[in-house]
Amino acid sequence: MITITKTFTTTAVQTQQPQETPYYDVQAASFLQEVIESLQDGILILTKTGELVHANTSAHHILAQLNQDRERSGVVPNAIWNLCRSLLENKNFFPEESIVLSNEIALDKATVFRVRVRWLNVDKLHHSCFLVTLENRYESLKNIALTEIQKYDLTPREAEIWCLYRAKFSYKEIANQLYITVNTVKKHMKNIHAKRHNSEQ
Repeated sequence: MITITKTFTTTAVQTQQPQETPYYDVQAASFLQEVIESLQDGILILTKTGELVHANTSAHHILAQLNQDRERSGVVPNAIWNLCRSLLENKNFFPEESIVLSNEIALDKATVFRVRVRWLNVDKLHHSCFLVTLENRYESLKNIALTEIQKYDLTPREAEIWCLYRAKFSYKEIANQLYITVNTVKKHMKNIHAKRHNSEQ
């Protein structure tokens, strides 16, 4: 994995500029690296040939899930690479346009990843790269649901049901997941909607 700091250092050697990187540049690079690593979304940077230049921690976890193997957390699945190739083809037709392609990869109902690909033009890299973001849709919806759970003051059981409901589970699927009846789900959903209505007045 190439960090931002290492990228700057490598570029300095290639351009044969022996001067040291100013201290504030190192601090800025270190800060940016920490920000990228702390993101919930996965961030990948790929070359035009599919070589992995950088992947943050979240990206490694997501790639391991997509490849269904922890040992393959650095391998880019075909579904992502095909999207990159489509972007490359579109860039040839629309060279001046800023294009973002997106798609979803579903492993199961609760594990859906939104993939977005765009061009990353960085002068220090001397060539364009693909910037790929990987969003775990379930986790994103769960975070929204957690905010709403506090806002509506839901009980623990209502919170479980609301999280699944926000993740697009049907009443029947929620019932099966929580080992309760569909009527129980309906009863809790009625209470949840009443609390939502009261909080918005």
